[in-house]
Amino acid sequence: MSDPAFLAAARPPLRDHEQKQTALSYLNEAWAEARHEGVDGDCLAQASLFAAFAELVETYGEEAVAKFAEGLAARVRNGEFSIALAKQ
Repeated sequence: MSDPAFLAAARPPLRDHEQKQTALSYLNEAWAEARHEGVDGDCLAQASLFAAFAELVETYGEEAVAKFAEGLAARVRNGEFSIALAKQ
């Protein structure tokens, strides 16, 4: 049986972009599983935002995260978080 800690140590660390892509993949899988189990998308979104902001505050502190959050309204309005669906 393989030891996950050993396997993780044997691999070179992922670059920042690769880590973000990997993290997003894991989150998408967890999201799909929760939706399949009947968890409402709005509840998932709010819980995800809470968990994300809590992690950011723990890592960077409240003031830095507050400054980051101040710029979110403009980014939302600019469409950075909108997913364009391809129409067939």
